[in-house]
Amino acid sequence: MQILIADDDAVSRRLAMHALTGCGAEVAVAEDGHAAWARIQGRTESTVLILDREMPGIDGMDLCRRARLLPSFPPLYIVMVTSASETVDITAGLDAGADDYVIKPFNAAELKARAQVGMRMVALQESMARRLAELEQALANVKQLRGLLPMCAYCKKIRVDDKYWQQLEGYLSDHSDAEFSHGICPECFPSVMDQIRNEMS
Repeated sequence: MQILIADDDAVSRRLAMHALTGCGAEVAVAEDGHAAWARIQGRTESTVLILDREMPGIDGMDLCRRARLLPSFPPLYIVMVTSASETVDITAGLDAGADDYVIKPFNAAELKARAQVGMRMVALQESMARRLAELEQALANVKQLRGLLPMCAYCKKIRVDDKYWQQLEGYLSDHSDAEFSHGICPECFPSVMDQIRNEMS
């Protein structure tokens, strides 16, 4: 997981880097919107983006909109940082795709706390994606029997094609994940015992 600080102001970048020291993630910087966009497109790990709203090239609002059109994995959590503190500005930033909003000049502890919320969110998304992949794999491995199976009423074999008949046990083993143990049911037990006696006499 990484934290990417995208801000064209060198002082703001340094303050953000200092605030995020020891947060448990690699911290990288982008000095303008174009550099940030290149990093976002090429990311190979989950990212918390600390994004300045006003930047040359591609501004934070446009960067948010572009980022939300990309595939959702690896996860991307966006914290927009700006001096625009009016409700309409905050709403516009969130509508553009930001997950959170921090007002400049920001408090270092607040920025770190909000970044850590983002880290927890992307970690949760990663976990959910892994579980979904495991579930899809498990479902792909499940074999199911469907349709009408021609069965001999006497020997209980299954007709696999026009000429070939297969024992029911073998057919089920080939077409499902069932395993068999063998025993004698109470109804068959007397007949089996009679047969054994006849063979011994």
